[in-house]
Amino acid sequence: MLLLNASGCLDALAAPGVARRLDAFVTKTVTPEPRQGNQPVRIAETDSGMLNAIGLANPGRERFLSQILPDLVATLELPVWVSVGGFSAHDYAESCAALHGDDVAAIELNLSCPNVDEAAESAADIVTACRAATPLPLYAKLSPATWDMSEVARAIEAAGADGLSLVNTMRGAALDRDLRPILATATGGYSGPSLKPVALAAIFACRRATDLPIVGMGGVQSGRDVLEFVACGATHVALGTTLFADPDAPQRVRAELRTALDEAGLERVEDAFCLAHESVAVLDNHA
Repeated sequence: MLLLNASGCLDALAAPGVARRLDAFVTKTVTPEPRQGNQPVRIAETDSGMLNAIGLANPGRERFLSQILPDLVATLELPVWVSVGGFSAHDYAESCAALHGDDVAAIELNLSCPNVDEAAESAADIVTACRAATPLPLYAKLSPATWDMSEVARAIEAAGADGLSLVNTMRGAALDRDLRPILATATGGYSGPSLKPVALAAIFACRRATDLPIVGMGGVQSGRDVLEFVACGATHVALGTTLFADPDAPQRVRAELRTALDEAGLERVEDAFCLAHESVAVLDNHA
């Protein structure tokens, strides 16, 4: 099992010591052209999580490839996964074609950002275009708001994806004391501890639909959380919002995972894989 960061939750060049405690680093989403992102306020805390409406702010593909990616590779000495975004299948495919295996271990396709307009094509169409553009491993990052996660997972696999990243944030809103939206965009992506049950359900459903590797994320704060994600079918696990509050989270979570394994009577984290599926009754709604 790899321990990663969720895209956008860690600046590895500003905090390389934190990033090096991971098994691989996932970049912030890169789009073809530079983006300023949304106007502030674009981050807000809530009682049980965080809202963000950053809007995919990034320096664009050209600067990322010429400056940022080489710096990441040289500084981290870790596998680097590049998160790719866009507004059409062509955008995604063009970025994938520009990435090379000497520097990039995998590509995560951000197919579900709640803070920008989505591409007109379906997730499967985008994966198909990217598969034709690169031999690198492709992980499709999906929203839990999808009505049938199993159906989407099967379509993604048929299109040529090598794995899934589950889950992206969900759309949420918060109001200030004057009953006005805190975020300038009114709504944004909701993350944090309360997203965990949603993420577990999505991973559970997709694991029943596919054998693809799954990077589980969404509300992971502890070693016990990691174990539960693996038990539902995650192959790897990513830390997200917790990194904003606790830079020592990777080291702490690893220590807690050892304790969680002992309490569960397991020797290795792999021994927990899909354990949650073994005791689930399958209802026959046609009987």
